[in-house]
Amino acid sequence: MAKILVADDDISILEFLKEMLAKEGYKVSCTDDGAKAIEMLKKIPYDLLLCDIRMEKISGLEVLKKAKELYPNIVVIMISAFATTETAVEAVRLGAYDYIPKPFKIDEISQTIRRALERKTLAQEKEALERELKQTVHFGNIVGNSPQMMKIYTLILQVAKTKTNVLISGESGTGKELIAEAIHSNSDRRDRPFVVINCGGIPETLMESELCGHKKGAFTGAIDHKRGLFEIADGGTVFLDEIGEITPPIQIKLLRLVQEKVFKRVGDTEDISVDIRIISATNKDLEKEVIEGRFREDLFYRLNVIHINAPPLRDRHEDLPLLAQHFLEKYAKEMEKEISKLSSYALDMLSRYDFPGNVRELENMIERSVALSTTNIILPESITLSTFKRDTMAKSSTLDIDISLSGFNLEETLNDMEKKYIKKALETTTDNKKKAAEILGINLRSLRYRLKKLKMK
Repeated sequence: MAKILVADDDISILEFLKEMLAKEGYKVSCTDDGAKAIEMLKKIPYDLLLCDIRMEKISGLEVLKKAKELYPNIVVIMISAFATTETAVEAVRLGAYDYIPKPFKIDEISQTIRRALERKTLAQEKEALERELKQTVHFGNIVGNSPQMMKIYTLILQVAKTKTNVLISGESGTGKELIAEAIHSNSDRRDRPFVVINCGGIPETLMESELCGHKKGAFTGAIDHKRGLFEIADGGTVFLDEIGEITPPIQIKLLRLVQEKVFKRVGDTEDISVDIRIISATNKDLEKEVIEGRFREDLFYRLNVIHINAPPLRDRHEDLPLLAQHFLEKYAKEMEKEISKLSSYALDMLSRYDFPGNVRELENMIERSVALSTTNIILPESITLSTFKRDTMAKSSTLDIDISLSGFNLEETLNDMEKKYIKKALETTTDNKKKAAEILGINLRSLRYRLKKLKMK
């Protein structure tokens, strides 16, 4: 039951509104004084304020301003017979939801209040969802709480309630299938099949038979009737991965299914109807494929009703520690190793890498690190990736080299550089030699040898 405060110095209007709103099921409080309205607002968090603009002593605009200070989410509707355009505009600027001039119709004010309260309820539900999601680290099998992932989680929950087709785009390894699974798991189809079809992994000659099934004797080797994947998915969700790989002939057949949810088995004349939700994924620019004539425009628009873009890992680096720890725990358990975490220096090393293979590459890297690690934490030397080392060296080795014709002492120069790096590492770790060795990517014994060789303490 929504709580409404009505403030109007016209007693007849006040009584009329109180009776009308009470009949509609609202809990109504009334006052004919602006100052009293403010005092009442201080005591009770009303859902909606219905306030006259022109009142004695304290104007309705002052009441509006104070109401918004006390409760930023309160819905305020201003009413007046004397308001000018300027005061109406000022009321909206101060946060009023709407302005209704007197005399007003019962239906008009009733509908305005209903719409305003519905909007407030939706806004509160959205805020509650966003607050809940901000605490989320795992959403189904997806890991991350970066702003980009928060938006995707919200979109997943909104989309899951519908039957609308969804197209998920993104680079390889960004978790497009996990997003599709999350949509299915949060929908009313969750208890029905989730069928994954890798469009790039099925030869064109077998594609129609795999998708639609075939009748006995339809072709050589068709020794029995076979149900296709679309039929198996009836009532559930079909995930068409790598949709950009399907050929034009298959695109034509798929279009009919997407439009009418009807298909024929190979070699059969009978139509089969299915109730399926289609989610597609691609790492290609399908709009470009359409422009260049490789993908049907009508099919593209049928599949791309709602679009979700899975961000690359390099664009959500704040999720890196969460993902790394998640994979570490997963593979430590599988390999029965007591490895609890990654060292801060190992994480720092990872944070300087762009991950062209995205989350899948990170998972492979952590799996390998767990397998190679001989300690209870992952150290930098356990993270072996040639691409990383090559790229890091390329980024960090751009030096301005000026060699005089008279020559210079290479050994002495290299020793000086080594001293500077070791000194900096020791300063950073407050002379903790073990941590300094981790930063430098060498073991403790090697560091001690270098300190002795360079005559450093």
